Amino acid sequence: MAPNETPAALPGKKRRIGVMTSGGDAPGMNGSVRAVVRMALHYGCEAYAIYEGYDGLVKGGSLIKQVGWEDVRGFLSEGGTLIGTARCMEFMERAGRLLAAKHMIETGMDALVICGGDGSLTGADKFRAEWPGLLKELVEKSELTQEQVAPFTHLNIVGLVGSIDNDLSMTDATIGCYSSLARICEAVDSVDTTATSHQRAFVIEVMGRHCGWLALMAGVSTGADFVFIPEIPPPENWEDQMCKIIKKHRDMGKRKTIVIVAEGAHDRNLHKITPQHVKDLLSNKAKLDTRITTLGHVQRGGTPCAYDRMLATLQGVEAVKAVLEATPETPSPVICMIENKIVRRPLLEAVAQTKEVATAIHAKDFDRAMALRDAEFAEYWQAYQITTAADQPNLMLPQEKRMRIGIIHVGAPAGGMNAATRAAVAYCLARGHTPIALHNGFPGLIRHHSDEPTGAVREISWLDAEGWASKGGSEIGTNRGLPSEDLETVSMVFTKYNIQALFVVGGFEAFTAVSELRKGREHYKSFKIPMVILPATISNNVPGTEYSIGSDTCLNALIQYCDACRQSASASRRRVFVIETQGGESGYIATVAGLSIGALAVYTPEDGISLKMLDRDIDHLRDVFLKDKGQNRAGKIILVNEKASKTYSVQIIADMIAEAGKGKFESRHGVPGHFQQGTTPSPMDRVRAVRFGVKSLQHLESYAGKSRDEIDDDAMSAVVIGIKGAKVLFSPMETVEKKETDWKLRRPKNEFWMGLKDIVDTLSGRPKRPLKE
Repeated sequence: MAPNETPAALPGKKRRIGVMTSGGDAPGMNGSVRAVVRMALHYGCEAYAIYEGYDGLVKGGSLIKQVGWEDVRGFLSEGGTLIGTARCMEFMERAGRLLAAKHMIETGMDALVICGGDGSLTGADKFRAEWPGLLKELVEKSELTQEQVAPFTHLNIVGLVGSIDNDLSMTDATIGCYSSLARICEAVDSVDTTATSHQRAFVIEVMGRHCGWLALMAGVSTGADFVFIPEIPPPENWEDQMCKIIKKHRDMGKRKTIVIVAEGAHDRNLHKITPQHVKDLLSNKAKLDTRITTLGHVQRGGTPCAYDRMLATLQGVEAVKAVLEATPETPSPVICMIENKIVRRPLLEAVAQTKEVATAIHAKDFDRAMALRDAEFAEYWQAYQITTAADQPNLMLPQEKRMRIGIIHVGAPAGGMNAATRAAVAYCLARGHTPIALHNGFPGLIRHHSDEPTGAVREISWLDAEGWASKGGSEIGTNRGLPSEDLETVSMVFTKYNIQALFVVGGFEAFTAVSELRKGREHYKSFKIPMVILPATISNNVPGTEYSIGSDTCLNALIQYCDACRQSASASRRRVFVIETQGGESGYIATVAGLSIGALAVYTPEDGISLKMLDRDIDHLRDVFLKDKGQNRAGKIILVNEKASKTYSVQIIADMIAEAGKGKFESRHGVPGHFQQGTTPSPMDRVRAVRFGVKSLQHLESYAGKSRDEIDDDAMSAVVIGIKGAKVLFSPMETVEKKETDWKLRRPKNEFWMGLKDIVDTLSGRPKRPLKE
């Protein structure tokens, strides 16, 4: 359907779409409600909110309300669900569903978008299956006439998964899971400092009855010593194994112990593993001063993180499109996320596969339970196992396959650089490789490689890197300098220290550095080694990937800043904040932040800024404030990328708005600057850094034993790892350099996120720009 095409309406009236939240609340649900409502209105439909979940559908009356554009203003930054959720026993009975059908027809709705867990979605699909029978029964009982039910012969159901457990199969992420993970990581990071101070052990219980995603990701994010999850219980001798691993970590100099237990954890005989049991073992067997921390409902609360706001918004938009494109034959879809791509999956299949996980666990078929989770889950489990337990003889490679692997950071700091390096170091040590840190980027390597007593080229021990999982910045130092500063010296250092593979973490400078080294192979034999670049930059402008480590941390810092500005603007009511974002020549950060905070307008380098554009947006602001009859949450935000215009700075734009406001509204400008680099990396940046770090090292070690000429002849010996659509893959540098890179503007030629700009404008109500402008 074309973007502005109005859907077919029911005879004599507009199409009516209902939206409800059901099951346990999850941060981000409000964002999905906002997106559904505004997208429905955009397409010429009417939107109805059903309050208190299925309970509102069964009881009807004032619990089903028509909602307008302004009714969902400010929803994006709110946690929980503002339209309520409740358990509804009546809906489980046919009589309850009969009432629900009656209320829907009386309201004129024939489409329902439901944000909830698998139970809520199962109930919805059952409702759809029974719909024709329910209508027939309503007519037979004279509750409704044939004329009343005639336009509503088919019910459309679309599911959005709101669940902090991330327990639905066929999707990598559910609305709320990353916000919940952020709460857990924040708590574990806080506990970490007191544990280190007193050399204590902490047993932390997290949610997850049948799904260990939160526990596993928290373990990966925080570098926990041991993790218990339902899908893959520990081996029979787990008590001895856990104490042995923890004792070994202590003997190596580690001062703290963190064990994470999912609430549904059990052993291989399905006997529950409780935090108390783990504490007793650590206290009595390992002789550690141990405490238990149960996080409980803290995990559900608080404002949604940037990713959950974006996910909820994009899925809400897709849900409305799915409703309007559905036919009576279309199976009910659930909107899912695979890596970086929004997709539709058959709702019943996704729910059935989810339930099969619990069945497989109950049948003690743990391999099947793991297989039913997505491939990403198994990869994280493997990465956790390799990067956490020190000294694993079974993973050691034979002597001739072991390599000396250089690790270097290039460019500005980005959240997750240290997590990637920690994972790389742990992987190297587990496999028998030697990890060598090249401190302070290429300038450090060139100028200080032979300094005494400590030069820039140093081996890293497990204890050096062990505590880096949650640290921001760059522990081995980073620099924007390139190897072309002195290729001769770089080559000499590689030869002197026998660097046999190179793992580069960084942004566009890192990409440029690997390009220079690859081209330098013609003159320097020492560069004929395998090289991988792991993109890490807040700008997310590295060709060959749609996601760079650090961009999620930046988005979270930026929305925190914007939320504070909006609160101030709303308190003053008629105020606009014009905020400058980083991002270089790429408008990614400005656009996705705009999507996550509901910005009124976003200015990017790709589109530039013209006087006509500003004029049109100021006119729009006048209209918006004219219609504002004292509503709350009335503050407005405009985001401007730092390089969107050489002429119109945020100060000038803010002054123009204030001048045009003539006292009716005012404006302020804000420049968060390096605040956007964040402090503690976000959980998403941490876990993806670990996963990509391990995959990168696996790629490098595949070249062990190959001659330099064999490596030089292989295009895959210099690659960038990244997400492209629904896949994580390695792309050969030579191809990416020639075909995908805009060298002048330091960004990819085709930026995947450009389509998001229309969604930002649509959901903010910003007028469309004339094509000829």
